[in-house]
Amino acid sequence: MTLQYRDANTADLPEIVRIYNSTVPGRMVTADTEPVTTESRMAWFRAHEPLHRPLWMAEYEGKTVGWISYQSFYGRPAYQETAEISIYLDENQRGRGYGRQMLQHAMDACGSLGIKTLLGYIFAHNIPSMTLFTRLGFEPWGHLPRIARLDGIERDVIIAGKRINP
Repeated sequence: MTLQYRDANTADLPEIVRIYNSTVPGRMVTADTEPVTTESRMAWFRAHEPLHRPLWMAEYEGKTVGWISYQSFYGRPAYQETAEISIYLDENQRGRGYGRQMLQHAMDACGSLGIKTLLGYIFAHNIPSMTLFTRLGFEPWGHLPRIARLDGIERDVIIAGKRINP
C-alpha cells in the first residue's frame, strides 16, 4: 500500500476542493461551516510552490487518496523554516493508514524544503488526528481554548508541533 506523490496542478483543484468539502459536515477537521468553491480556493492554490511550500496529491494505484499542503507560518521571513502541515483524505480512504503514510512523507520531505519545524492546528475533539500526530512524535505546543464555534459549540484548538531537523 505504498502511496505515490506528485505536485498538484490546476486540473486537480476540483478534486482538492471536493475532498476538503467532504470534511465540512463532520465539524472535526475544518473551521469552514459551509462548502468552499473551486474559485474561492484559487489564490490559496497559487500560494503553493513545489520548491518550498508544495501541494501534493497522494495516489494509490492511480486513484487520489488525498492531498498534503504546507503553508508558511505567520508570513514573516524569520519564520521561513516553520510550516503548517495540512492533510486531507478522501472520505472513502479514511481509516486505512494513509494519513500516517502521508504525514511521514511530509516529515521526510522537510529537509529538502528547508523546513525545520512542522505545526498542525487540530481541533481538540478530533481524536483521530490528535492520535495520528502524537504517534508520529508531535507534541502539544499550544492550547487555544474555545476559539471556534461550530454548530453552537465552542471548540478548542491544539497546536501540535515537532522539530524535524533541529
